[in-house]
Amino acid sequence: MSAPSFAAIAPGSLAVVTGAASGIGLAAAKAFAAAGMRVALLDRAGETLDNATASIDGAVAFATDVADRSAIADLARTIVERHGPVSVLMNNAGVGSGGDVFADPAAWDEVIGVNLMGVVHGVQAFVPEMLGHGGPGLVINTGSKQGITQPPGNTAYNVSKASVKALTEGLAHSLRERAGDRVTAHLLIPGFTHTGMTRGRPVERPAGAWSPEQVVDLMLERVARGDFYIVCPDNETTPEQDAKRIAWAAGDIIENRPALSRWHPAWKEQFAAFLND
Repeated sequence: MSAPSFAAIAPGSLAVVTGAASGIGLAAAKAFAAAGMRVALLDRAGETLDNATASIDGAVAFATDVADRSAIADLARTIVERHGPVSVLMNNAGVGSGGDVFADPAAWDEVIGVNLMGVVHGVQAFVPEMLGHGGPGLVINTGSKQGITQPPGNTAYNVSKASVKALTEGLAHSLRERAGDRVTAHLLIPGFTHTGMTRGRPVERPAGAWSPEQVVDLMLERVARGDFYIVCPDNETTPEQDAKRIAWAAGDIIENRPALSRWHPAWKEQFAAFLND
């Protein structure tokens, strides 16, 4: 049996997707439209957004920057006034660059502004009305495995996605207290996915990567059964490997290992043995 909030995905209901011009956002928008929903695509202005909107019958586009709090608040009011209550909100907009803690502060500002504050702005602008209109509702926030296992190299991105995890966990609790299971929050945790952020490397989808459509198919299946954490495998990482990597990361705290011991030379053999056990 589907979770009660999954009834939000219904013909005629409205879905709002940020970062909807490409990748997982576009795949999700198409899936919601295929279910008979009306879809609002939010992304930065440009040809990519125009083409995405044209690819979905009846979709409407709103060019915006999710990092701009007042713009998102105004846009939320406009969408509700023009198109009615929102049943599904997917905060998916994201950027991948940033660098380590010593990187350009402007890059940090962009990553935190879009990846974290964009989600905060979306939640604060849309969710109160979702609670108020009385119908079922779904909030899906796109996180990342990097926000859990923290691989070195792009600390800014890791920080943003770790914060989205914490934010969405807190949101889920608050919604449960206010609406029971009528309006729920879910954390999408993609694996290696060939999206707009990865296409600049190889043009063709790498053999190890999932497509955005595969991620969205799993997302809908797991949301339907009421799962909060939606950890996506890919073609090179199994669910069992994901579980062990996540457990090892938590073990750094429990066992007081060095930070990010998975990548520490002194712990290389221990991690390999743990992973292969």
